[in-house]
Amino acid sequence: MTPPSTPSTPTTDGSPQAGAPALKKALTTPLLYFFILGDVLGAGVYVLVGQIASESGGAVWLPLLLALLLSLLTAASYAELATKYPRAGGASHYATLAYGPFTGFLAGFCMLAAGIVSVAALARGFAGDYLAVFVSLPVVLVAAVFLCALALLNARGISESTRANVAATVVEVGGLLLVVGLGVWLFLRGDGDASRLVHLGTTHTGATAGVLGATVLAYYSFVGFETSVNVAEETRDPRHSYPRALFGALLTAGAVYVLVGVVASAAVPTATLARSSGPLLEVVKEAGGVPPKVFGAIALVAVANGALLTGIMSSRLAYGMARDGLLPRFLTRVLPGRRTPWASIAATTVLSFLLALTGDVASLASTLVLLLLVVFFIVNTAVLVQRRDRTDRPHFRAYTAVPVLGAASCVALATQIEAGVWVRGLIVIAVGVVLGVVAAWHRRRASSS
Repeated sequence: MTPPSTPSTPTTDGSPQAGAPALKKALTTPLLYFFILGDVLGAGVYVLVGQIASESGGAVWLPLLLALLLSLLTAASYAELATKYPRAGGASHYATLAYGPFTGFLAGFCMLAAGIVSVAALARGFAGDYLAVFVSLPVVLVAAVFLCALALLNARGISESTRANVAATVVEVGGLLLVVGLGVWLFLRGDGDASRLVHLGTTHTGATAGVLGATVLAYYSFVGFETSVNVAEETRDPRHSYPRALFGALLTAGAVYVLVGVVASAAVPTATLARSSGPLLEVVKEAGGVPPKVFGAIALVAVANGALLTGIMSSRLAYGMARDGLLPRFLTRVLPGRRTPWASIAATTVLSFLLALTGDVASLASTLVLLLLVVFFIVNTAVLVQRRDRTDRPHFRAYTAVPVLGAASCVALATQIEAGVWVRGLIVIAVGVVLGVVAAWHRRRASSS
């Protein structure tokens, strides 16, 4: 990836840079709320409940609740920075303001890499078992058509993309509420066991270690809220709209997740949940009355919606980094009428497709949490550093203890990640460091000429 020959310097007030095309302000509070909710309520919860149960035991709800509380800490830091500097670029822009362009590039690179890998993993996930309930097609063909369709919707416009997200989010939430209802019905008819809800740990994990390990998995279910800062520039009245939409969406997702965890554990034996790659489908099967194809269709909508929203984030992040001079200037090109960043959309889509050809869902998804914890740590500390910037723009402000606890939570969760994931994650980070050094050298060379 070649840095631009004429780098730019980000403004400190969050306003668009001179000469860079502005994005259209089209997002209202309800649209932004559904944007965040749809991104958080993605495919993760449909597959992670079983893995959480394998670590925590029957008390699946506890790691989900702990993960929600930890997510809210970092979300508060994002709310402060997004309303103080409402522009595309997100964590990359905040890190650049606080620590300089090298750290800004590294944060943006980790975020961008996580987003591109996530879309690749979801493309493969869409082509997997859920689709096989209806039809069997080559993974490469499905991934190509799937990613092209998402790119076209993304390029059509932020309003159209988020309205499609509203419909998909309703389906996703409806599917999870269906699981909750079926679980309650199954339990009320005498087929469940509420005593499992207080079982902590398993035969191979103690109570404390099991809950902490499961909290890392549960935390993955909540990531997605951070993508919304990249559309803050396209939000009307971000000072009021963004915090309301962010915290409202996270609390809604948390309530749904905890309910899903309770009914799944009470309705299905822990060992059965832990063995299943489709744990919520186990609840549907136990309850009866709902054809597996119906739930399969809901899961496909969840996967597609998560990929769409992550694709929006990745393209806006690439656009914002390019506008800050951290990626090639070509990526700032927008469609004349739609004013959407078509070059960034095309580039991130191609990379996602190439990655989808190189690994399975598990290998593609394994480094996401670690990469995001690096980003979250930088964002939480950037809040404290940027308190020195007395901007005139009214904005949300978190209590000082909140970003401190948010940064500490990132370190604590990182200690629970297995060594194999660290190796893969460090390789990605090393690539970002090398590219950051090259970008810094080009900037110094350009400034001295």
